[in-house]
Amino acid sequence: MSVDVLCLRPRIDFERANALPAAPLTVAYHALNDAEVIPLMKQARVLVIPAVGPKLNPESFENTAVKLVQVTGAGVDRVDLPLLKGMGIAVANVPGGSNSAIAEYAVTAASTLLRRFAWADAEIRAGNYQTFRARMVSDNLCGLDGLLVGVIGLGTIGLAVAQAFHRAGCRVCYYDPAPRDAAAAGAMNAESLSLERLLKSADVVTLHVPLLAATRSLINARELKQMKPGAILIQASRGGIVDEAALAQALSSGHLGGAAVDVYETEPPAPDNALLSLAGDPARRVLFTPHIAGVTRQAAEYLYRSAWRNVERFILKNELPQNCVQ
Repeated sequence: MSVDVLCLRPRIDFERANALPAAPLTVAYHALNDAEVIPLMKQARVLVIPAVGPKLNPESFENTAVKLVQVTGAGVDRVDLPLLKGMGIAVANVPGGSNSAIAEYAVTAASTLLRRFAWADAEIRAGNYQTFRARMVSDNLCGLDGLLVGVIGLGTIGLAVAQAFHRAGCRVCYYDPAPRDAAAAGAMNAESLSLERLLKSADVVTLHVPLLAATRSLINARELKQMKPGAILIQASRGGIVDEAALAQALSSGHLGGAAVDVYETEPPAPDNALLSLAGDPARRVLFTPHIAGVTRQAAEYLYRSAWRNVERFILKNELPQNCVQ
């Protein structure tokens, strides 16, 4: 039987989200390392992949029938875009599908860190209810209302995050040389700042930029030292944008008030990752999550259905795919 689509995401993911493809499509579901993958790429017109995972081997596209790589999320750093463009293979994503989920994550993570909810949970379980409650009160912890939140990257996701913090009572500033919607930023009275000024001013800094040559290690030791003492960093963009060893040092020294880390240079992070090696109070100032900021039932349904509609448009209707990134 011929196959229209090779999908490197399990069928059960789509079933759970009630987002299976249209019946006329013939789809083969396989894991990346299955032996059948390379042979199937010689007959499938479309390759469907998750946004998160290891980079695809460029050699797997040699002598391929694939004409479209459809990502079921926004990130496209798993593929070599210039290579595929040279081979006449389009790459499409689903922008904006995780906006609400990531915005919810950023606000929740910031509040959790500022008010030490996860830290308090651990102390109570360890039998330190009274002493830790007294410490929380004496430290005069603050909530979100009135704080200045700096958003680095005011694209589709960054704007949604900024709006969520604005609704929570925060003031907003941003760093982005080319914001997607300057008018929407203006509606929040969000101020455009240089990166250095944003880092020095913001109580919470949240990252929402893609992983590019220009953004790799965008936040390193120098930038972390520029951040306001006691500030919170939210890293829910892509691993590699923050220097993890430098972040660990900034937490260990007490310079930063906390960090939420959802993405890592290597996923899963290695056991000797500097952030995982933190101990004592610095360790309690970190909220770890497993690249899950944009993953909710609602987001999955939107992302998967949008991806399949694009595939159906390309194969069944012989139309150009939408949301091509090259």
